Amino acid sequence: MTAPADIAAALRNHAEGSYCLAAAAELLIAQSWLHRADFTSRFITVHRSPGSDKPMAVIDWPAVVTALGTSLPCSGGEQRMLKITASLADGIPVDLRDTLTGLDDRNIQLLITAIRRASGKPS
Repeated sequence: MTAPADIAAALRNHAEGSYCLAAAAELLIAQSWLHRADFTSRFITVHRSPGSDKPMAVIDWPAVVTALGTSLPCSGGEQRMLKITASLADGIPVDLRDTLTGLDDRNIQLLITAIRRASGKPS
């Protein structure tokens, strides 16, 4: 298993140059998903960038969203945050009325920071 810090660095490398990918990467890193083997082993692929040889992490967001509520156990709040993260990272549609309902204060703050990052504003 790749260490969470190494995956985080590889996610940041992959996100370079894209505000939305960077926002999604930081949103995911701020949660517990990189410490869960059932997430990292199934949905994250780490490879080397051909040009720089830096590690790059790619997430199969459609597979993540499909697994929510079935083969990826998580709380309702975790599910909602992953849906928002998938939308930022891969453009997967999310129903904000349903998704924002019930988020706790910590997740709302993470989301506000992610929205600022995605829009190119300092966080």
